[in-house]
Amino acid sequence: MTEIIERPATTGPITAPNWGLTKFLDPLPVPPVFRPRGRETITIPMITKQQKLHSELPPSTLWTYAGHFPGPTIEVRSGKELRISWSNEIDGVFPLVAVQGPVGDAPTSRPGRELDRPGYSIVDGVADLPAWTVVHLHGARTNAGNDGWAHNAGLKGTSQLAEYPNRQQAMPLWYHDHAMAITRFNVHTGLAGMYLVRDDEEDALGLPHGDREIPLVISDRNFDIDPATGALTGQLLYKFPYVPNGPMIPFSGPFTLVNGVIWPHVDVDARWYRFRLLNASNSRFYTLNLVDEDNVPQNDAVRLIGTDGGLLPAPARLPGGGLTVAPAERFDVLIDFSRFRGQQLKLRNADPRLGTVEPDVLQFRVDGRAKHDSFRLPEKVSSSYVRLQHGTTLPEDHDHVWVALLLNADGHPEMWDLEEVDADPGGAGIIQLRDPNGGLKTFRMNGRLFDDTTGIFIDHDRWAVWNIVHVANGGPAHPIHIHLTEFQALFRRSFTTTFDQAAGRTTTPLDGFTDVPLEKYEEGWKDTIIVNPGQWVSVAGQFGGGTGEFMFHCHILDHEDEGMMRPFVVHPPEVAKFHVHPGGGHHHDG
Repeated sequence: MTEIIERPATTGPITAPNWGLTKFLDPLPVPPVFRPRGRETITIPMITKQQKLHSELPPSTLWTYAGHFPGPTIEVRSGKELRISWSNEIDGVFPLVAVQGPVGDAPTSRPGRELDRPGYSIVDGVADLPAWTVVHLHGARTNAGNDGWAHNAGLKGTSQLAEYPNRQQAMPLWYHDHAMAITRFNVHTGLAGMYLVRDDEEDALGLPHGDREIPLVISDRNFDIDPATGALTGQLLYKFPYVPNGPMIPFSGPFTLVNGVIWPHVDVDARWYRFRLLNASNSRFYTLNLVDEDNVPQNDAVRLIGTDGGLLPAPARLPGGGLTVAPAERFDVLIDFSRFRGQQLKLRNADPRLGTVEPDVLQFRVDGRAKHDSFRLPEKVSSSYVRLQHGTTLPEDHDHVWVALLLNADGHPEMWDLEEVDADPGGAGIIQLRDPNGGLKTFRMNGRLFDDTTGIFIDHDRWAVWNIVHVANGGPAHPIHIHLTEFQALFRRSFTTTFDQAAGRTTTPLDGFTDVPLEKYEEGWKDTIIVNPGQWVSVAGQFGGGTGEFMFHCHILDHEDEGMMRPFVVHPPEVAKFHVHPGGGHHHDG
């Protein structure tokens, strides 16, 4: 457990509306674009940078890729290999202060350390962290040595040379730090950016481009307060709720940033625009609606044309309550502004977990002049998309992987990978369920922490179906990310759990599964999927394009750092038969 050091009081809360910051004051910045040519190696340094996150704030000290937060958008052509030397050139001390506060006091909703309030204290050790970094290109198919293995971080003066074959269809990837146990802190300092793969199929659509294709990297932050003046200082503040010996509650912040600026605005013409949306927040979910000046949704002007892993087969409308975007998810979004000439619209968060935090995210200011627009929304987007079906596009001969999400006896979230056994051996670490397609299944926990025994082995280029069962009675939803693959959701099923937290097992087999209809966009290619409590989510992907040891984890970064991350191995089938490992085999139970 992290040791907590009590510090003397320094400040009280600010009470000004929006804590003194003017909404929609600053224009939306667009990160610079790197377009490497041909097969080459480029160097991207990680450096300390002073950057204003709002024009009414003092500059914040950040750790950045190439001096930008978010980092530069890297654009590549499908099939064109790129090598990047990620060079750690970070100077100075760790640029954030970590503070914990009592959960009942809602510490995430206010700025300032508030060390004069009962239960607030500095988290010891965070200020002493060195610049220890490793970059993961999220969504990339590459060998494990290039993937950003969490233990393989390096200190200042070292470089990580990574090779990205980019043998993938057009899709929005992103890169971020992945250092073991401190990913949450490193990403929070500013180490994140977008990476776009282009291909001929995307080009042929004639989608809005140039100034009308805009990345929207959404994140949240908190800031310290000057005890003498009560003004925000710009100092990053990692302030989170704490329950002694209780459940871990991740960071979220009261300030919403888009492309590194708090509550910005963007001027748009009365034409179609394309937005490449990324949730780069630590834990916050966003349920986004396009609303008018009266906060009335105008989602009929919005179409989804792509997800994490590429283009959808056809444009999809937003769900009725808005588009829910979990941490690490990406969406390719088209908005038709032609019907809103001279109006001001907003992107607004309707997520029920928002609490007292400002719901507005971004303002669109639509020019009042009519503009010619040659773009027409196509009926079909991706002609190469294929929906996975058992026995045809998904081979009958495939691996099965089983994963349980749960709360342990102390209420902390955990993730187990499971091994199927013939009978219930008794004791803890057991999950049983009545599979509608296969009778009673009994599993025992193979591992629950990252450094436990590796239990998942998949042959290179083989398809695998991952069954993720969230057996907790309540608790958080988890966005689960699987490295190396894009997958499709096969189904969601709800159930009433029988998992006993104290006993660490199901008391009777899980049963009564009921299909939950997938959203249309959930049939697209993904690499991160939301799994809600009391749901079984099944996804299928092919594990090609790289070999070695990879990771899967919850992409709520506090959960990942606190144990919800496990390894898996992809190796050539010819090698697999010579490999001796605990459990004695692969998951070839297709």
